Amino acid sequence: MKGKLLFLLVVPLILYITLLPAMPLMEPDEARYSDISSLMNSTGDYVTPHLNHVVYLEKPPLSYWATALSFKIFGENDFSSRLFVGLCAWGCIILVYCIGVFFSGEKTGLYSAGILTTFLFHFILGRINILDIPLAFFVCLAIWAGYRHIQQEGKGRAWWVYLLYFSSALAFLTKGLIGIVFPFAILIVWLLVSGRWRTVFTLFSPVGILILLAVSCPWIILAQRANKDFLWFFFIQEHLLRYTTTMHGKENPFFFYIPILIAGTVPWCAFLFEAVAGTVGRKISLRGELDWRFLLTWILFIFIFFSLSSSKLIPYMTPLFLPVAVIFGHLFNLYDGRGRTRRLVLLPVALQSCIFVILLCVPLFLARHNITAGEWLPRIALPILALVMLVFVPDIVKRRWNKGWFLSIYLISILFMGSLLIPLSHFLTPYKSAYPVSQAIKTLLPPGEELFQYGISDYGIDFYSKIRTPVVDDFGELSYGIERLSPDERSRYFLTSEDFFRLCREKGDIYCVTKYARRVARLKEKITEVQIIWDNGAYFLLRLRC
Repeated sequence: MKGKLLFLLVVPLILYITLLPAMPLMEPDEARYSDISSLMNSTGDYVTPHLNHVVYLEKPPLSYWATALSFKIFGENDFSSRLFVGLCAWGCIILVYCIGVFFSGEKTGLYSAGILTTFLFHFILGRINILDIPLAFFVCLAIWAGYRHIQQEGKGRAWWVYLLYFSSALAFLTKGLIGIVFPFAILIVWLLVSGRWRTVFTLFSPVGILILLAVSCPWIILAQRANKDFLWFFFIQEHLLRYTTTMHGKENPFFFYIPILIAGTVPWCAFLFEAVAGTVGRKISLRGELDWRFLLTWILFIFIFFSLSSSKLIPYMTPLFLPVAVIFGHLFNLYDGRGRTRRLVLLPVALQSCIFVILLCVPLFLARHNITAGEWLPRIALPILALVMLVFVPDIVKRRWNKGWFLSIYLISILFMGSLLIPLSHFLTPYKSAYPVSQAIKTLLPPGEELFQYGISDYGIDFYSKIRTPVVDDFGELSYGIERLSPDERSRYFLTSEDFFRLCREKGDIYCVTKYARRVARLKEKITEVQIIWDNGAYFLLRLRC
């Protein structure tokens, strides 16, 4: 019971819920999804998402609905913006525990849950308001429900197959067709690889299809009714073209995700050498009771699918880390408490700690950020201490008591992850969050004055400041919605540089916010007088006089 409380409740509550407000919302993703949810509440339109007051149909609305509800309950702030993601990250931990228990007992389940909790990848993405963690939760829940249904061979309850379809529908409403494709494709490929092709037909359920349609189709119908080109834009452009072209990201090599997978399993990947060497050295079978074919199919399908895509983004790998955590939990359970191993296997742990210590010190040498040793070193002292402890403490614990090796790694990893938020927030906030400049806007912008965003479109400015700022030049993902505005609203809130400079000459006095000194320099070339009211080295609040 104590182990369950620690691994499944106490630590996830701290890392994924309590510490959510430790950093302000980051641009552009967190501010984007917060702005959409905020506008849903303010406009009352929960069918057609709006971003910066224009139609935004790139993603389905489930996460927006959940965040909008969170805003209604807890107010619009950093905590409520991230709460749904944090709960889904917690749900992934519980799911991994259940998978581990099913395959190899409660200890493997707890180890798997503890490992996923402190995977660097899961920790970072499970605390930021993006769609990939909710997608991973629903997709992985659907995959597991389908697996349990198949393993019952028709002898158990039908609700497993209903859960497969229901979770797939929720995954679709989170991020689109991939939420349906992944669960069924992974299950079918696993069955074919296992030589059980006849069993594929057991996945077909008329009731399940009705559940899927009942959950997912109402929004599709309403969205198409409200937006006549919705079906083409959503299914063709945002699914087919996104996968086959680089329209939403630059093309990266096939092996792009390999270092992501390694870095994402920090700090546990470094201890994997010791666990495997210690287990094999004692002639203990690594196979155990896991369904390796199923778990590896799950991992490889996701990895290959996105590696073949023309557009590769780091968060796409999120559903892959759950089966990886189960495998890690199984291997660490086999090794923990089974004697000592050679110190040579500690080299990967030492190398890992050295790399992270170096990375933590890098900001001191970045002139652009102007971080002094006096303000930075106290912030990285605790993470560095945790990294040093990872090298020595688990080995000492194991050699002295021959138990507690895994628990010591887990507890030190918690210390490392939690303390890492302090330097991360200090380093990223000035130039990755609009929170500091929004506070300056509230204080320094004269009442009644309009504020323009020059060369940027940072959604956090509007979200935090509760104003609507006209945007100059940087339209990007807003282009689809801008085309659907009336000519008057389009010219009022989305200006070209020429329109902006002409407006400045007409009004004679304009306030604007921009980012980076190069844009301030460009303004000085075009404007008679540029007064810097406030800046933090990244954002600039300006008064322009012509």
